[in-house]
Amino acid sequence: MDNYIVSALKYRPATFKSVVGQRSLTTTLKNAILTGKLAHAYLFCGPRGVGKTTCARIFAKTINCSNLNAEGEACNECESCRSFNEQRSLNIYELDAASNNSVDDIRTLIEQVRIPPQSGKYKVYIIDEVHMLSTAAFNAFLKTLEEPPHYVIFILATTEKHKVLPTILSRCQIYDFSRISVKDIVDHLAYVAESEHIKAERDALNIIAIKADGGMRDSLSIFDQVASFTGGNITYQNIIENLNVLDYEYYFRLTDMLLANKVNDSLLLYNDILDKGFEGSRFIGGLASHFRDLLVAHDAATVKLLETSDNIRERYAAQAKQCPVTFLYRAIRLCNDCDMNYRASRNKRLLVELTLIELAQLTEGGDDSSGSGGSPTTMHQIKKIQPANMTAPAPTDNHASVGSAQQAPPPQQPLQEEQREQVATSPIQQPQNQSQVVIGGMLKNRSQKKVEVPVVSKGQLGISMLHANEKNNEKKEKAISAEVLEGLGNDPIAEDRLRFQIRRFAQILPIEHKALSIQLPNFVSKLLDATHLEFVVDNEFVAKELNEVIKVQMKNFLRKELNNAQLEISVRVSEKDENFRPVSGPDRFKFMAEKNKSLIDFQQKFGLELN
Repeated sequence: MDNYIVSALKYRPATFKSVVGQRSLTTTLKNAILTGKLAHAYLFCGPRGVGKTTCARIFAKTINCSNLNAEGEACNECESCRSFNEQRSLNIYELDAASNNSVDDIRTLIEQVRIPPQSGKYKVYIIDEVHMLSTAAFNAFLKTLEEPPHYVIFILATTEKHKVLPTILSRCQIYDFSRISVKDIVDHLAYVAESEHIKAERDALNIIAIKADGGMRDSLSIFDQVASFTGGNITYQNIIENLNVLDYEYYFRLTDMLLANKVNDSLLLYNDILDKGFEGSRFIGGLASHFRDLLVAHDAATVKLLETSDNIRERYAAQAKQCPVTFLYRAIRLCNDCDMNYRASRNKRLLVELTLIELAQLTEGGDDSSGSGGSPTTMHQIKKIQPANMTAPAPTDNHASVGSAQQAPPPQQPLQEEQREQVATSPIQQPQNQSQVVIGGMLKNRSQKKVEVPVVSKGQLGISMLHANEKNNEKKEKAISAEVLEGLGNDPIAEDRLRFQIRRFAQILPIEHKALSIQLPNFVSKLLDATHLEFVVDNEFVAKELNEVIKVQMKNFLRKELNNAQLEISVRVSEKDENFRPVSGPDRFKFMAEKNKSLIDFQQKFGLELN
């Protein structure tokens, strides 16, 4: 039996033309060879399996070819090309930096660089995974990399360019290899399948390409695996079973259920998915991607962003017509929130199920809550309901004489149980100047006064804006009314309890005052007398913020918690050196010794020195 060769090696490109998905880079390299403008060092960087080392080998082979064709490709007939193809060329050296990353390995390479080539024009050194070199090895390599002999070319390859020293990057021409598109991978897999006499469905190859995530080597490895599993007949169903891929058919069905508000069916479908061994995070991530693809397919201008086969693209376009754009926006946001919270959730299944319930309610209408992913709550029109046992009184002569007058409200009568439910669950229409409110089982009218907006001149606006904070503070001070102070006593204030209540107040501050909530417990605060609390801060900005933002609320809080209606708060900026904070060791010791004199005795007794 012949030795089996995996597809990734058997169909490895041997010319620039056969390289898949890197047309711009290969064209640049060919033009450099044709014009003779070769650099002394190149850096090929990009994801795994996109052709970095392959292009380095093709480049090394081509620059030593003695009979280049018009397209800048190697002839594969001269002695240099034959020796390269038979892996006996002495002009091309490959070094794996992952296992040869010491200074001694680089020194050995530098000694080899001094020997000129015996045949051919150039000696090419390909250093793979160059980011694995140690810092000392990089430094030993710098001088040779910057000024090598004229017959030496270095080609460095790496998947992690950010780990390469900037001094190395500055000495190289950098070529960034991109991920290979799904279409290019599918076309190449179709070529390999035809060459190997393997039947393969286009949709199945598309799943392989998506699974490979832009890497041609990975896609060929998966292709070999599936070909062995299927016996040479690759179908979409075989791919789903072998690769443990969540079929997009589930997502199409689930989307139809969500649009039809079928909560129970969607939960049962999710249960089936879990029974097949898929995790919730994988499911919710796939669902978010499905909604994104539907959003892309909604517009002809963006449908080109959909990387899938033609028949699947048609299905996306058909379902996208049934999905409102607002539904897709909110659905993507809900799925994204679920995905971010999934790892921290204790009940992961419940989290996903709650998300499905919210998704199924998006198209019911009237859901503008923030949890739905939509806009803020809007005002809905309220329709009027006339209960069965309440009839509107006939209009009087006074009503008839005035055309614009409204009818008098019906007499207030207790509502029966059924009528209460009807009023509570049905929309109510409001008249222009009146609104009906259900209070204690009674319908009552509430008049709405017309609010006149005062006209403010430009000069007045400037003055009011200038003193806005002062006026707001005055209003806040007046807000401490008899309601707040009613029932409060004049208990003595203990400093430890006062500190505790200040920390409590800092914890309940809203998120927009987070900076103050962190700093407040650390401010210097002291009681000047029985009822006067003073805060000493470092600068005017903090003092202004304390006075204008939280001073009134803090005073209310502390008065209630400490049961002292006479408590007052003032804020001032510290004098120079007043809030001295020791940093060095001697300063800290001096600061502590002022509070505890026994520390000095302890130092002198044991002869301790401070650093």
